[in-house]
Amino acid sequence: MAPSSKETEKQRWDRNFADLLQELRVAQTGVQILFAFLLTLPFSSGFPKATAFQKDVYMVALISAAFATALIISPVAFHRALFRQGRKPELVRYSHRMATGGLACMLVSMVSSVLLITDYVLHARWAVILTVVAAGWFLTFWAILPITHRNWGEDEDKDGFVLDDTPAAVSSGTGADRDA
Repeated sequence: MAPSSKETEKQRWDRNFADLLQELRVAQTGVQILFAFLLTLPFSSGFPKATAFQKDVYMVALISAAFATALIISPVAFHRALFRQGRKPELVRYSHRMATGGLACMLVSMVSSVLLITDYVLHARWAVILTVVAAGWFLTFWAILPITHRNWGEDEDKDGFVLDDTPAAVSSGTGADRDA
């Protein structure tokens, strides 16, 4: 839903927080499934055969998944603590940082999990190659593309569509009033 050009600052902060929570719902499900898998892994029959290196990688994956879970869920707890105090701008800013940190921890956990499984199943050389490819894939879509395309919305794309949904972009096509 595109914001109205008559959107108040309070409405914008409310929309930003609602958008953030929607994004976190997706990440939360993924990190919870990964965390649950990692919690059960030591109880599987093959885990005692893991090497010391694999167990170290497992610990990195487990702890980073725990940190990711805490950070991705923390905006909800933060909201509860600040409920009805009129501090939505602060809530949105800190929740954004928590979500970003959670995604970074999730990246570490996912890449570590790939290394753990590929090292267990394949030769070490292939495990490293596939893990580097997976890390590059995540970094491309989670960091490089978003960072290199932060100016989307300042121009129209080749089809003439404005790529930013902020009020200024909707009304003028400039994207000057950025709220992301």
